[in-house]
Amino acid sequence: MKLLVGLGNPGATYARNRHNVGFMAVDRVAERHGLPPFRKRFQGEASEGSIDGERVLILKPQTYMNESGRSVGEAARFLKIDVGDIIVVYDEIDLLPGKLKAKTGGGNAGHNGLRSISAHIGNEYHRVRIGVGHPGDKARVAGYVLDDFSKAETTAWVDPLLDAIARHAGQMVRGEQGRFLAEVARRLGDGEEGATRVAGGARRATQPSEAAHKPDASRTTKRDGDGARHPAGERAGKRSTALQKNLEAWLAKRQPAGRVGNGGESDDGGGDAGGGGD
Repeated sequence: MKLLVGLGNPGATYARNRHNVGFMAVDRVAERHGLPPFRKRFQGEASEGSIDGERVLILKPQTYMNESGRSVGEAARFLKIDVGDIIVVYDEIDLLPGKLKAKTGGGNAGHNGLRSISAHIGNEYHRVRIGVGHPGDKARVAGYVLDDFSKAETTAWVDPLLDAIARHAGQMVRGEQGRFLAEVARRLGDGEEGATRVAGGARRATQPSEAAHKPDASRTTKRDGDGARHPAGERAGKRSTALQKNLEAWLAKRQPAGRVGNGGESDDGGGDAGGGGD
């Protein structure tokens, strides 16, 4: 069994906070894959079911963020889940909004939820980091992450990214980090030519683990949402750029001048995906 953990704070007051994007992500996964309603368990809310043939317990700790490890540790011990079978999804201020990264182990970059989890189960669990951006001033971080996503953010990148994560959750829970990131990137229209588009129009080379799973666009066909089949290269070329434009417009208004994401951690392994940039 795998343990998929979303981080956040309990209660309606925090439900749409940037700090709760981990809760939002696992809620979207549970909904898409038809898991049963969450119920109180392991000092949290839990739902157990199957994702692409993989048995999974989804857990949302209700201990508040800085005590998340109590809930995760209890679930892992009771179900005898190895630390390598635990995936934690959370907000990352040192990534631009809409940027998605995955890695195993590494530093906690001051994230209280991760610090608590590492204290209870060790550090070698999988992490899926959802960039929410930085307010530009360390003194404003607490207020920023406890603010709600705006309607513009939700439309520009939050909902599309959460939908893509849910659609490809099978790779995520199996620990196929490179393939998961590549599939999310392609879903968002950023996967053509083996690269990930970033907000300023620059491009970053795909990690080797992603490239290994990338199909040959000249040969591969895949059924789109409308049921039609198209060559992969043609499909990528015709994909709408509306999401990218929306995100760029939002970043232009909100991102502090001179701020580049990923200022906190340099040990990111496993690659990246999404509409933001480093």
